[in-house]
Amino acid sequence: MTSERSLPVLSNLRCRSASVAPKILASGVLCLALCGDALAAPKLSEETVSYWLDGEFSVSTLSRKEQAAELHWFHKAAEPFRGMTIYVVSETIDTHWYEANILSKAFEDITGIRVVHEITGEDDLVRKLLSQIETGINIYDAFISDSDLIGAHYRSGAVVALTDYMLQEGASVTLPTLDLQDFIGLKFTTAPDGKVYQLPDQQFANLYWYRYDWFNRTDLRERFRRLYGYELGVPVNWSAYEDIAEFFTVHVKELDGHPVWGHMDYGKTDPSLGWRISDAWLSMAGMGDRGIPNGAPVDEWGIRVEGCRPVGASMRRGGALDSPAANYAIRKFVDWFKYAPPQAANLTFTEAGGWVGTGQIAQQIFWYTAFVAQATQPGLPIVNANGEPKWRIAPSPVGAYWEEGMKSGYQDAGSWTLLKNTPADRRRAAWLYAQFTVSKTVSLKKTLVGLTPIRLSDINSSVMTEKAPMLGGLVEFYRSNARNYWTPTGSNVPNYAKLSPLWWKYISLALEGARPVDEVMQDLARAMDRGLDTVGREEPGPCSPRLNPETSGEFWLKAPGAPKPERNEHPPGKTLSYEESIKVWN
Repeated sequence: MTSERSLPVLSNLRCRSASVAPKILASGVLCLALCGDALAAPKLSEETVSYWLDGEFSVSTLSRKEQAAELHWFHKAAEPFRGMTIYVVSETIDTHWYEANILSKAFEDITGIRVVHEITGEDDLVRKLLSQIETGINIYDAFISDSDLIGAHYRSGAVVALTDYMLQEGASVTLPTLDLQDFIGLKFTTAPDGKVYQLPDQQFANLYWYRYDWFNRTDLRERFRRLYGYELGVPVNWSAYEDIAEFFTVHVKELDGHPVWGHMDYGKTDPSLGWRISDAWLSMAGMGDRGIPNGAPVDEWGIRVEGCRPVGASMRRGGALDSPAANYAIRKFVDWFKYAPPQAANLTFTEAGGWVGTGQIAQQIFWYTAFVAQATQPGLPIVNANGEPKWRIAPSPVGAYWEEGMKSGYQDAGSWTLLKNTPADRRRAAWLYAQFTVSKTVSLKKTLVGLTPIRLSDINSSVMTEKAPMLGGLVEFYRSNARNYWTPTGSNVPNYAKLSPLWWKYISLALEGARPVDEVMQDLARAMDRGLDTVGREEPGPCSPRLNPETSGEFWLKAPGAPKPERNEHPPGKTLSYEESIKVWN
């Protein structure tokens, strides 16, 4: 890995002195020191400033003068690193493609630091991050990894605490106008020790998606009312979602000459199947406890935590991963595939994301807003001629075990992460690039491209007000308090990379019909307990896992909160109008 990496680094150092070339082979840092004068760049030209500010970044919450001041700051702060090539990696979504294709070039023009911004699958990204931590080899200079890893980051000792970094080692390269309090997801990247470990780069939530135009058709509304006895509308509970799924798939079957389905999901045996379940599916069913952001003492993974220490996921140890609520959640997940297109069971997260764009899906209980950009493209059957969408997003319905005060859904917060084993100069250069991608100079344009907002100033801008009618409810969601009730995986999960593979490997057995759901969840809960125990032994510390002694599940079912005893899992269906449903967000 080292040799492969050295070649592009050297090719971009722009150090013309042949006498120093052998020394470059030993150390890129040395080259920077020797070539400092040669690499010293002129003052940032007004032509460069104008090219980017009047072209690409013409929308911003900053004035043009303030934007120019930020660009000049980056130019000046980058002087010691000019000529360096840095390597960063992120997952495959539109926002990161914009960073890789546009922002990295702008950054190089302004700072003289070249960025190789690699895009890869989320699972591969996590493996790369874990590999660099375990081997100590500096492969990448920064990662944009989900804040789901916050539990591992603050326990591992391998990740730079940005709170400390910005005051100490990184003080000279920290943007004075970074304005941390403007980041809506900062709480997701703050550990129980009160320190920020990651800088939010993009956010998207899972929300209910549905065909607003179909739900407003008089003929369909009357037919639904005759069959089910209540109004066709945004489902409040899983009973109503199930009724609507059956209505479109079994009774309506076809609209405008095309087959339609009342449900969409994905189920291929793939790591992304695990995200489907661990990303709040169980908490939406009501498996865990009340308490924001993740439920306490039992969280959305079914893990009980005492203090900051995870003590078990199975009911025998006080967890809820094999509880009646968890079994109910997975049974519904499996059963509802009968209302989805036949292809759904063999699709991954990425493959399923664009399916609503075919115009054949009536609703999707759990749709990632990372796909809003794709679903608003002109010419799609789900977009009107004037550009307004025929669909809306609304709060997802919740299951029979859900109670007020619980987490309502999942929100990804892809965030910049620096590792301690990255050489200090490379870390500083990467930190500059990270801040550039979220700076107020560029963040509003990035938000318009990827629709994954991170700054409150962008969300509340007049530009987003003007754009709101074209986004089906996305702006309304992020302007409401709901953005605080849709949360990523919390700090209770002590090592996301090691524990998350359990989800898809076990859930696939239930989905394929190889094992009954109850047995699968019992096995998953035991496997999660073993995983917690292993992490606790390998990574000891004051917040490392230490399992509760085993006792009967009945003991915990009789105790207050999660795990919860079995209850009526099919209460009467309830729906709201779109206007009523989004009031829930406030």
